[in-house]
Amino acid sequence: MDMLDVKEFGAIGDGAADDTAALQRALDAAAEKKATVFVPAGEYLCADLKLHPQTGLFAHPTWRYNQPGGAILRLRDAGARCLLDIAGAVGSTVNGLCFDGGRLGKGIHGIAADKPDYTTEDALRLERCWIGRFTGDGLFVNHIWCFTVRHTMSAFNGGCGLRAEGWDGFLLDNWFSGNVGAGLGCTDGFSSMTMTGNRIEWNREGGIVLADSSHFNITGNYLDRSGRAGIDLRPGCRNLTITGNVIYRSGRPWRELEKHESCQVSLDGCENVVFSDNMLTLGRDDAGKGDWSPRCGLVYRGLQNCIIKDNVMQRGALEELLVNLGGHREGVIVKDNVGTVGAP
Repeated sequence: MDMLDVKEFGAIGDGAADDTAALQRALDAAAEKKATVFVPAGEYLCADLKLHPQTGLFAHPTWRYNQPGGAILRLRDAGARCLLDIAGAVGSTVNGLCFDGGRLGKGIHGIAADKPDYTTEDALRLERCWIGRFTGDGLFVNHIWCFTVRHTMSAFNGGCGLRAEGWDGFLLDNWFSGNVGAGLGCTDGFSSMTMTGNRIEWNREGGIVLADSSHFNITGNYLDRSGRAGIDLRPGCRNLTITGNVIYRSGRPWRELEKHESCQVSLDGCENVVFSDNMLTLGRDDAGKGDWSPRCGLVYRGLQNCIIKDNVMQRGALEELLVNLGGHREGVIVKDNVGTVGAP
């Protein structure tokens, strides 16, 4: 496989030079050969880069939780739309880079694919990357079809860690942390997703927030200190299995919440959903600081053919474990959910 070094195309990587043109020359050259661009360690100032079909962008990842490292692509233009545009980059891979927004501008995304339709399977792969400090979403994908995000951190962004509309994807072993929006926000339609082993924490608008979404397998994730519900399923959600997740100290009081907004899980207007074998428990900020939350455990309303069963909630909430707001249709089973209320 051909590997093109960005330094051979004039990239400097000193954190001062504008490397946009050099990086784009390398990506354009890679497109001609269906090759991969290698980015050595350094800080590359750039904006609005375009990735082409069946090409790669590769670096050795050496980033930390809250600090980029290795090859860092740093946003240089407060008027940019995004740092890396992957729309139409069918069959491409981005592996091992850091994307740092520096909190420049307003509503600028880190990696974006804003496509007009679903013309073909994207088959995109994003792996081992760090995406942080963008004023928009860390990763924004619209009309995405067939993709994988794995071993990646999208954190400290002004929007969501990942905001998406599309289908056929895998979210595996990622961090979605400290975003002003949700960790995963999909409110315009998202389906056929497998989410396993993700850590979704300290996101102000909730952990996993879905509306008009279907066919999800949400298994074995850790949801911690969400500003609203750790898992928030809104009207139009259907055909989901949610099992084996840890949901801890949701409803962190960054703002004043109504009682039922301060909860671990909210299921509203859902159909054909199984919520079972999960663990819910309340908590405070790290080192025993801050207020206890949430006030409620699981809040549910307007369900049809749903099962809420065999969940454990020892100290699952401050006031109520299960809050039934009514309006259900046929086939709703709620049983064998055990636990207690109140802080230690």
